[in-house]
Amino acid sequence: MHKRILFRVLTFVSTIFITPFIFPQTDSTLIKQIESLTNYNENLEHRLDVLEKNIDDVLWFERVGDVAYIDKVFMTGPPKWKETDTTDPAFGNPVKIWSYVFIPKDIDFNKKYPLLVFPHGGVHSNFSTYYTHIIRELMYQQYIVVAAEYRGSTGYGKGHYEKIDYGGREVEDVDSSRKYMLDNYEFVDPDRVGIVGWSHGGLIALMSIFKYPEYYSVAFAGCPVSDLITRLNYMDKDYNNLYSADYHIGQTTEENPEEYKRRSPAWNVDKLQTPLLIHTNTNDEDVRFIEVKVLLNALKQADKEFQYEIFNELPGGHSFDRQDTKLALTIRMKIYNFIAKYLTPPRSFNSVEEMRGVIYR
Repeated sequence: MHKRILFRVLTFVSTIFITPFIFPQTDSTLIKQIESLTNYNENLEHRLDVLEKNIDDVLWFERVGDVAYIDKVFMTGPPKWKETDTTDPAFGNPVKIWSYVFIPKDIDFNKKYPLLVFPHGGVHSNFSTYYTHIIRELMYQQYIVVAAEYRGSTGYGKGHYEKIDYGGREVEDVDSSRKYMLDNYEFVDPDRVGIVGWSHGGLIALMSIFKYPEYYSVAFAGCPVSDLITRLNYMDKDYNNLYSADYHIGQTTEENPEEYKRRSPAWNVDKLQTPLLIHTNTNDEDVRFIEVKVLLNALKQADKEFQYEIFNELPGGHSFDRQDTKLALTIRMKIYNFIAKYLTPPRSFNSVEEMRGVIYR
């Protein structure tokens, strides 16, 4: 693999710096060669993402397999948001996605257990072993967990990557994972379903309870992406390009602000009916506090009942409560206590010391 890459790089360099002196070439030829190398590099990145995802799937069993039955199931969400080629045999077909399922090994399958829907963060990312200790903590409390690799997730090739519909039908992909669990596992209690997510996963959690309030008993959104217009104003050009790409929205916030509002929690707060907890950190370098503040103010102006906590300059910035420090565990205890009021898991942690003793061995 590395030899092929090196060969192509050397070929490219020689094409630019050596060949022109021997065989003069037109600008169009050079442009085609550059485009070819660019496409090769893009495809290579997706292939490497697939390899990384396959390796990480093995790590899930290594790191969580002692406390959880782990499965990865294939399901469908709605068709792509933007389809133009009506002659394509796949036109209008549901989008196929994978979802992780984590089931505690010590449950009684004759009883009912609460379900947590857990969308991952990132514009283009996936549900990785980054969440290992959180999953172990949830397994101890005897939650069933489902985590959808919704459209746009990495590790499934370029096609899946470019199906992204940020703040749109990916929310329905996540709901498909919820429905799958209720349809296929009798020990999942349909009356005790919650949703948790950080960052972009927080956006999905919020948009899920706004769209499907009858399905969720509680929600937590950590450092949630809250207002895309505010966000894209402080992010760089490359990040903006993820949204205005032809296969995604295809327009900038200036060209189509209403479409960005449709996909932003801050502009949909009137739909809130579900018990909700929001966390944010003032030194968050990714989802900045000014963005989450737009959401908090919108909820207050809409006279909605919800709980929130603003943490001041805590270490870790965007990841402050997803680390494995005692401080982060203390904050996660707050999250678990809030969720437990509505989902009543069979077990709860009585202290951070107990959590560390059980989970971190």
